[in-house]
Amino acid sequence: MFEIPAALLSWFYGLTNSYTVAIAMIAAVVMAITTPLTLKSTKGMLEMQKLAPEMRKLQNEYRNDRTKLNEEMMKLYQEHKVNPMASCLPLLAQAPVFYIMFRVLRGMAYSPRGAAAPVADAVWGAFNRPDEILDPGFVPRYLAIDSALYKALFGEQSIMSFGLDLSKSAAVAVADGFGTGIWYVLLVVLLGALYFVQQRMVAARASISPTMSAGQQKLMQYLPVFFAVFQIFFLSALVVYYLFQTVFRILQQAYITRAFYGHDESLGRQAQRAGEAAREEAKKNPDAGGGGFFAQAKRDLAGPTPDGKTSSGEKKPASGKDAKDSKGGGAKKPSSGKDAKPQSTSKRVTPPKNRPTPSSGAKGRPTPSRQQAQAAKAKNTKASKSASSKPPKKSS
Repeated sequence: MFEIPAALLSWFYGLTNSYTVAIAMIAAVVMAITTPLTLKSTKGMLEMQKLAPEMRKLQNEYRNDRTKLNEEMMKLYQEHKVNPMASCLPLLAQAPVFYIMFRVLRGMAYSPRGAAAPVADAVWGAFNRPDEILDPGFVPRYLAIDSALYKALFGEQSIMSFGLDLSKSAAVAVADGFGTGIWYVLLVVLLGALYFVQQRMVAARASISPTMSAGQQKLMQYLPVFFAVFQIFFLSALVVYYLFQTVFRILQQAYITRAFYGHDESLGRQAQRAGEAAREEAKKNPDAGGGGFFAQAKRDLAGPTPDGKTSSGEKKPASGKDAKDSKGGGAKKPSSGKDAKPQSTSKRVTPPKNRPTPSSGAKGRPTPSRQQAQAAKAKNTKASKSASSKPPKKSS
């Protein structure tokens, strides 16, 4: 899995004899592979947005029947030949490519240290080369030992290209010396600026066909810039790779804008009009369902409406005393005439637990403590005994 892109990187190095140019060429190859996936994802997303008015109508019509709604949704997708996963799967397929290139470029500057040092020492000792044990240098990973890139990196302490050591990170370079480290920091700053330009293009397209709120657009615009800050801890070879890849992504976004939003009848413009129609439909039926699983869960947590039904239209089940009354055939009706009796209401106020009893000036009778109740009981008992021991008075 890692050997194929590593071999391609080594072949580019053999053609150019430059680490930076070889990294730029491998970035171009990766973008050529992932661009069709990105275009397919964008097209699928716009096709789904184009069906927004029909989806909203189905949600209004079958908001009380989730099973029927799912069936009608599937029929709608089949009728228009739209796959809901078409906008997600291509993006997920790009994740392994990102991981593979991350490992390959880090493997260029691999040096056996830490837990791997004893293994490297045993290898050098087996080949009768004890001089390599103290400072083995780079032992590139995933590269064939007879490749041009492996021979150029093996045993070296740096990867010099255009005056920069690609095996160092910006943080390490600044720690070694601010004068030389500032160039590595400027490389990271340039990457952050390119990220910002790329996301501004995406945000401008989102304003043409809005599918998210203004806050979400700002978050998506500035989040990659924050991601660039963490590049100060990555090898400069990785920063160079992301820099060239971002340049190619800017060109890719320019093509997407022209291809999908170039004229009034383009797919992006149609999706824009469909999104506006769906929002108008939602304003006409504000109590309708829809919005996906999380929106439905939010409506269920919101509780019942004043008529006793949940937001999805279902009757809220009775609980507690209401449930007992429903089992017993409903609440008893008050009697009339002679059988009618006035209902007495209790005026006793019992304070809640773990709270002091009200003062004597407060309304209601205070509840005595346990010691006071025992003392009063003993006093009453003593008084009754003394009264029984006295002889009865004789009548005159």
